[in-house]
Amino acid sequence: MGTRWPEVAVAAFLLALAALVIADSLRVGIGWADDGPRSGYFPFYIGLMLAGSSGWVLIKALIAWKKTSPVFAEREQIALVMAMLLPMTIYVGAIWLLGIYVASFALIGYFMRRHGKFGWPLSAAVAVGVPLVFFVVFERWFLVPLPKGPLERLIGL
Repeated sequence: MGTRWPEVAVAAFLLALAALVIADSLRVGIGWADDGPRSGYFPFYIGLMLAGSSGWVLIKALIAWKKTSPVFAEREQIALVMAMLLPMTIYVGAIWLLGIYVASFALIGYFMRRHGKFGWPLSAAVAVGVPLVFFVVFERWFLVPLPKGPLERLIGL
Protein backbone atom coordinates (compact mmCIF):
# COMPACT_ATOMS: atom_id res chain seq x y z
CA MET A 1 0.00 0.00 0.00
CA GLY A 2 1.28 3.45 -0.88
CA THR A 3 1.32 6.46 1.39
CA ARG A 4 -1.53 8.28 -0.33
CA TRP A 5 -4.47 6.49 1.38
CA PRO A 6 -3.05 6.71 4.91
CA GLU A 7 -2.22 10.40 4.38
CA VAL A 8 -5.71 11.16 3.10
CA ALA A 9 -7.43 9.14 5.83
CA VAL A 10 -5.44 10.64 8.71
CA ALA A 11 -5.72 14.18 7.34
CA ALA A 12 -9.48 13.81 6.87
CA PHE A 13 -9.87 12.39 10.39
CA LEU A 14 -7.85 15.24 11.91
CA LEU A 15 -9.78 17.79 9.88
CA ALA A 16 -13.06 16.37 11.23
CA LEU A 17 -11.61 16.40 14.76
CA ALA A 18 -10.56 20.03 14.28
CA ALA A 19 -14.08 20.93 13.12
CA LEU A 20 -15.49 19.29 16.25
CA VAL A 21 -13.07 21.21 18.50
CA ILE A 22 -13.86 24.51 16.75
CA ALA A 23 -17.62 23.94 16.91
CA ASP A 24 -17.56 23.05 20.59
CA SER A 25 -15.27 25.96 21.38
CA LEU A 26 -17.72 28.32 19.71
CA ARG A 27 -20.52 26.74 21.75
CA VAL A 28 -18.81 27.41 25.09
CA GLY A 29 -17.38 30.78 24.08
CA ILE A 30 -14.08 31.89 22.61
CA GLY A 31 -13.96 35.45 23.85
CA TRP A 32 -12.77 37.08 27.02
CA ALA A 33 -14.75 37.29 30.22
CA ASP A 34 -14.16 39.58 33.18
CA ASP A 35 -11.87 37.03 34.78
CA GLY A 36 -9.91 36.02 31.66
CA PRO A 37 -10.36 33.85 28.60
CA ARG A 38 -13.50 31.77 28.31
CA SER A 39 -13.18 28.00 28.28
CA GLY A 40 -13.23 27.71 24.48
CA TYR A 41 -10.57 30.36 23.79
CA PHE A 42 -7.43 28.20 23.64
CA PRO A 43 -9.09 25.08 22.17
CA PHE A 44 -10.54 27.25 19.38
CA TYR A 45 -7.12 28.42 18.22
CA ILE A 46 -5.63 24.95 18.59
CA GLY A 47 -8.52 23.66 16.47
CA LEU A 48 -7.79 26.32 13.85
CA MET A 49 -4.13 25.29 13.71
CA LEU A 50 -5.09 21.62 13.49
CA ALA A 51 -7.59 22.38 10.71
CA GLY A 52 -5.03 24.40 8.78
CA SER A 53 -2.28 21.80 8.99
CA SER A 54 -4.48 18.79 8.29
CA GLY A 55 -6.25 20.65 5.48
CA TRP A 56 -2.86 21.44 3.93
CA VAL A 57 -1.79 17.78 4.09
CA LEU A 58 -5.13 16.68 2.63
CA ILE A 59 -4.88 19.13 -0.27
CA LYS A 60 -1.27 18.13 -1.00
CA ALA A 61 -2.18 14.45 -0.96
CA LEU A 62 -5.13 14.98 -3.29
CA ILE A 63 -3.11 17.11 -5.73
CA ALA A 64 -0.36 14.46 -5.88
CA TRP A 65 -2.90 11.62 -6.26
CA LYS A 66 -1.77 10.49 -9.72
CA LYS A 67 1.92 10.38 -8.85
CA THR A 68 3.43 7.18 -7.58
CA SER A 69 3.76 7.15 -3.84
CA PRO A 70 6.34 5.31 -1.77
CA VAL A 71 5.34 2.19 0.12
CA PHE A 72 3.62 3.04 3.39
CA ALA A 73 4.76 -0.07 5.24
CA GLU A 74 6.05 -3.53 4.47
CA ARG A 75 4.20 -6.60 5.71
CA GLU A 76 6.73 -7.15 8.51
CA GLN A 77 6.36 -3.57 9.72
CA ILE A 78 2.57 -3.87 9.81
CA ALA A 79 2.96 -7.14 11.75
CA LEU A 80 5.05 -5.29 14.36
CA VAL A 81 2.42 -2.59 14.69
CA MET A 82 -0.32 -5.20 15.06
CA ALA A 83 1.75 -7.00 17.70
CA MET A 84 1.35 -3.84 19.82
CA LEU A 85 -2.09 -2.68 18.67
CA LEU A 86 -4.03 -5.89 19.31
CA PRO A 87 -2.87 -6.41 22.93
CA MET A 88 -3.46 -2.72 23.68
CA THR A 89 -6.99 -2.95 22.25
CA ILE A 90 -7.67 -6.03 24.37
CA TYR A 91 -6.23 -4.14 27.37
CA VAL A 92 -8.72 -1.29 26.94
CA GLY A 93 -11.61 -3.77 26.90
CA ALA A 94 -10.13 -5.66 29.83
CA ILE A 95 -10.05 -2.48 31.92
CA TRP A 96 -13.80 -2.26 31.53
CA LEU A 97 -14.30 -5.92 32.45
CA LEU A 98 -11.54 -6.61 34.98
CA GLY A 99 -10.49 -3.20 36.26
CA ILE A 100 -7.28 -1.34 35.57
CA TYR A 101 -5.11 -3.21 38.05
CA VAL A 102 -5.76 -6.76 36.83
CA ALA A 103 -5.69 -5.66 33.18
CA SER A 104 -2.39 -3.82 33.73
CA PHE A 105 -0.91 -6.84 35.48
CA ALA A 106 -1.81 -9.04 32.49
CA LEU A 107 -0.58 -6.54 29.87
CA ILE A 108 2.75 -5.85 31.57
CA GLY A 109 3.37 -9.54 32.16
CA TYR A 110 2.48 -10.37 28.56
CA PHE A 111 4.75 -7.71 27.06
CA MET A 112 7.67 -8.55 29.33
CA ARG A 113 7.48 -12.27 28.54
CA ARG A 114 6.52 -12.11 24.86
CA HIS A 115 8.42 -9.10 23.58
CA GLY A 116 11.02 -8.46 26.26
CA LYS A 117 11.93 -12.14 26.73
CA PHE A 118 12.33 -11.60 30.48
CA GLY A 119 12.12 -14.48 32.91
CA TRP A 120 9.09 -15.31 35.02
CA PRO A 121 10.38 -13.85 38.33
CA LEU A 122 11.19 -10.41 36.91
CA SER A 123 8.05 -10.34 34.75
CA ALA A 124 5.87 -11.22 37.74
CA ALA A 125 7.60 -8.69 40.01
CA VAL A 126 7.16 -5.81 37.56
CA ALA A 127 3.63 -6.88 36.58
CA VAL A 128 2.62 -6.80 40.26
CA GLY A 129 4.75 -3.82 41.26
CA VAL A 130 3.64 -1.28 38.65
CA PRO A 131 -0.12 -1.59 39.34
CA LEU A 132 0.66 -1.57 43.06
CA VAL A 133 2.60 1.70 42.72
CA PHE A 134 -0.25 3.19 40.68
CA PHE A 135 -2.73 2.09 43.35
CA VAL A 136 -0.73 3.76 46.11
CA VAL A 137 -0.10 6.95 44.15
CA PHE A 138 -3.57 7.48 42.70
CA GLU A 139 -5.93 5.83 45.18
CA ARG A 140 -4.15 6.59 48.43
CA TRP A 141 -2.09 9.74 47.89
CA PHE A 142 -4.14 11.68 45.33
CA LEU A 143 -7.48 10.07 46.25
CA VAL A 144 -8.33 9.52 42.56
CA PRO A 145 -10.29 6.31 42.09
CA LEU A 146 -9.31 4.25 39.07
CA PRO A 147 -11.61 1.69 37.37
CA LYS A 148 -12.04 -1.38 39.54
CA GLY A 149 -13.08 -4.86 38.51
CA PRO A 150 -14.62 -7.80 40.32
CA LEU A 151 -11.33 -8.87 41.95
CA GLU A 152 -10.77 -5.47 43.56
CA ARG A 153 -14.37 -5.38 44.77
CA LEU A 154 -13.96 -8.91 46.14
CA ILE A 155 -10.97 -7.92 48.30
CA GLY A 156 -12.57 -4.61 49.28
CA LEU A 157 -10.45 -2.05 47.43
